Amino acid sequence: MSEPFQKLTETNLVIESWQRVNPELQAGFSTRNDGVSEAPFDTLNLGLHVQDASEDVIANREKLAEAVQIPLDSWVSGEQTHQTNIHIVRDEDKGKGSLAHETSIKKIDGLITDRRGILCTAFFADCVPLFFFDPSTGWIGIAHAGWKGTVSRISQKMVDALQSAGVKPSELLVIIGPCISSDYYEVDERVVSQIPAELRNQSVVSLEDKRFLLDLKQLNKEILLQHGILSHNIEVTNYCTFRDESLFFSHRRDQGNTGRMLGYIGYNI
Repeated sequence: MSEPFQKLTETNLVIESWQRVNPELQAGFSTRNDGVSEAPFDTLNLGLHVQDASEDVIANREKLAEAVQIPLDSWVSGEQTHQTNIHIVRDEDKGKGSLAHETSIKKIDGLITDRRGILCTAFFADCVPLFFFDPSTGWIGIAHAGWKGTVSRISQKMVDALQSAGVKPSELLVIIGPCISSDYYEVDERVVSQIPAELRNQSVVSLEDKRFLLDLKQLNKEILLQHGILSHNIEVTNYCTFRDESLFFSHRRDQGNTGRMLGYIGYNI
């Protein structure tokens, strides 16, 4: 399958296939490049919850806001606490988390909406971005899935929330975005023990001394397949945040002292 993310600018990878379906849709993933932040957040850090200068982060966000044509005061983000809570974004949520992390929607790792003029956002530096789009109803969503969120099935809960809003799982399109790949994601038995046995063969490779390589992309895909998403409606990126250092921040590679990319989805007014 071809790469779902196409490089639009130095700052931005976009989901062109979805934008061809609906030209009003803005969906993509930022790179680490062409911003103003200084090392170790160089240069397009978009996370306000790391120890970067807030004025630099806001400047970086304004740059991306101009590119996606949705103003910063219409961005919405969740707090991202590695849980599985989903929030339905309404007009009154505009601006939550856009200028200060403290105003993010509390205890939320997944956002869905069908409203125009809102950009649903989430922040990443190895965790899995999950993008959702239903061309029939217009419902969209984004979720932040680290290993905890993945094994707790946030992908399934996003599908459930969208289904409750009137989306048919068989028509839902899902893209699994840039994250750490299995070649670089070594975990211990504590993590693997929380993965259902029927999913381990597809997503876990055993190493010595009770260490394992975990494929978060594949694990999320398997969970989505279990819950009604059709295989041909799931696309998986080839990008790896750990390996592709020139493009991405990586929490593991950079030993925690790094910036954040932004995954986003929303409609222009």
